[in-house]
Amino acid sequence: MIYLQLFFEYFKIGLFAVGGGQATIPFLVDLSEKTGWYTLEELANMIAVSESTPGPIGVNMSTYVGYKIAGLFGSVVASMGLILPSLISILIIAIFLEKFKESKGVKKAFYGIRPASTGLIAAALFTLLRLCLVNEAAFSLSGNIADLFNIKYLIFFAAMMALMNVKKIKDLHPICFVAFAAIIGIIFKF
Repeated sequence: MIYLQLFFEYFKIGLFAVGGGQATIPFLVDLSEKTGWYTLEELANMIAVSESTPGPIGVNMSTYVGYKIAGLFGSVVASMGLILPSLISILIIAIFLEKFKESKGVKKAFYGIRPASTGLIAAALFTLLRLCLVNEAAFSLSGNIADLFNIKYLIFFAAMMALMNVKKIKDLHPICFVAFAAIIGIIFKF
């Protein structure tokens, strides 16, 4: 039963998360709240690890959750659930696109998909910012506005944003930023 649920939940995510791996994040937040398979803090950690490892973020995360919930076979089932809609869609598109690529309807459909993808990616950004920079649990316990924000994270976020505007640093390979963030995380126990 758990295998069917894993497959079905990730199939839905794969079917509707248009725009790539980042677009899966709002769906993963919803899945966390609905199933309790992982906490939002675990989701933030999964995102960090998935972004730092080879492969698509959505597949990495589905593999992790599937493994956590139902072992090795669960990771295969969840991953297959996530990628199957894309596989089916791309096969259908490949068959028909060559015939219909000049169609006004097809052009309008692709034009309409762009803002949906952008919206899903923006939702992912806001979810990540909320997960990392805001501490709603501490604020609800204390009621103190100072407890609402993760000060260490805010300082690090502001420093990284400032560094991204320095020409020599901005041109570094992205792996340098991942390595730097990992080192800072270890040193300051983020």
